[in-house]
Amino acid sequence: MNQQRNPVLLVHGIWDTGKVFRKMIPFLKERGLEVYDLDLAPNDGSKGLDDLAQQVARKVEAAFGKEQAFDLVGFSMGGIVSRYYVQRLGGINQVQRFITLSSPSHGTQIAYFNQGLGCVQMRPSSNFLKDLNSDAQMLSQINFTSIWTPFDMMIVPASSSRMPVGDNFTVPVLVHAWMLTDEKSLNAIATALSAPIKCDRQSV
Repeated sequence: MNQQRNPVLLVHGIWDTGKVFRKMIPFLKERGLEVYDLDLAPNDGSKGLDDLAQQVARKVEAAFGKEQAFDLVGFSMGGIVSRYYVQRLGGINQVQRFITLSSPSHGTQIAYFNQGLGCVQMRPSSNFLKDLNSDAQMLSQINFTSIWTPFDMMIVPASSSRMPVGDNFTVPVLVHAWMLTDEKSLNAIATALSAPIKCDRQSV
């Protein structure tokens, strides 16, 4: 096992910008981590999540180059954007620890209230999610963690955040947005980011 500490990229959710991590960033920096974020545009669900994932890929290349290992944290919609980057755009070769935070991995009923392409893709049983989930097992190649709360009213049902691969951590946080600021959630993220990476990933 390798205890190396990687830089971390944070990917926000719908209607947010990188500023939403204003508490998480100093929390992680206090623990010795180098932290980056980006602003996805547009952030209103009108654009396909696969297109937004291209923005993540460009940020990765600008910040880390094409070979440096890093860790990835995606919140809500940002978790699905990040999954597309990891599973479809080659991120699996560079990401060593990957955390989705209250992400609708199996869709959310709330997405039916918005007709934007990104929201259509986040609906339960969408072709987009079916495709991603068809080979979700590839995430077992890296340290993958899903952190979620059973009280989530934005991810409906909340259990949609559960994944059949990696580690699933449930934290009793009462509000979706509080997953970004509640100490229980932040501590779970810090724990996942400090986990030893898998031996076969050290050469990434």
